[in-house]
Amino acid sequence: MPTFTIHMGVPEMDTLWKSLTSAEAKKQLDADGQRLLRTLRKALVLIADNPRHPSLQSHEIAALSKRYGVKVWQSYLENRKPAAGRLFWVYGPDRAAITIVALEPHPDDKKSSYEKVVLSSVRLTTPPKPGKRQT
Repeated sequence: MPTFTIHMGVPEMDTLWKSLTSAEAKKQLDADGQRLLRTLRKALVLIADNPRHPSLQSHEIAALSKRYGVKVWQSYLENRKPAAGRLFWVYGPDRAAITIVALEPHPDDKKSSYEKVVLSSVRLTTPPKPGKRQT
């Protein structure tokens, strides 16, 4: 049984997922789409079971965490390929949930390359700190 429930960020990731799975069901998915769906499914299973699985090479992206105000993690969708896919995700909205907020080709090696990454919206619930009232 998976440790985490996986959610797709809205609307971008949710739309992508529905588009891929719908095209697959209708047998209208081209070879690139089939490869993407296969690697995406494999990564999602690994993330749900253990977000720090060695093959995912998950790590926080500080530039995105700072910009969005929540820790943003990156996991490898594939390796050793030009523009290899990367999944960006956050913990939440529940304690045992992970929300996928972007799927992007690997950014350039320049640190500023993460400025180009745009994350799907996610509704996170942050519990109030002890002793503080939530307004």
